[in-house]
Amino acid sequence: MDATQQEVLDIFTRTKALLQGHFVLRSGLHSGHYFQCAQVCQRMDAVERLATLLLAKISSQGLKFTTVLAPAMGGLVIGQEVARQAKARYIFAEKENNALVLRRGFTLAAGEPVLVVEDVVTRGGRVNECLSIVRQAGGTPVGIAMLVDRSTGTARFDVPAVSLLELSFPTYPADAVPADLARIPVQKPGS
Repeated sequence: MDATQQEVLDIFTRTKALLQGHFVLRSGLHSGHYFQCAQVCQRMDAVERLATLLLAKISSQGLKFTTVLAPAMGGLVIGQEVARQAKARYIFAEKENNALVLRRGFTLAAGEPVLVVEDVVTRGGRVNECLSIVRQAGGTPVGIAMLVDRSTGTARFDVPAVSLLELSFPTYPADAVPADLARIPVQKPGS
């Protein structure tokens, strides 16, 4: 683990955002660990530092954008701080009929370069929805930035992706939860 990853892990630990127990993730998978980014996001000093670190990684990849798009709820706070520090426009997608959409008059210009920012990615479903939204609205998705990639390398995207922390804990389908985990009362903390 490099110094940046250790610092990010320390931030998640200090803010009590890395939980242990039995959780159902947004993906429907079960896990003994959960990243509750809302705990980090109530500490603006931590959010500011995470966004600074994320922008350094984005810059090192040469990603150029004028707009940040974040999926609600998880990406809202970090997406806004990344946009603020980058002096970019900020918009978000939210659920309507169980699918992410642009609302509130948000639009994209033809070819507008958009960075998708998310907090935690397990399978990448919300990120892929955002990439589709950008394309359908006429924009150009240039990359993805996430705080935590817990996908064990399985989340694949057709644009460059960066994360501050790649930390994977085992996940299990509902019908394959190990007995020791199944004995713990299940929680669905929300994203």
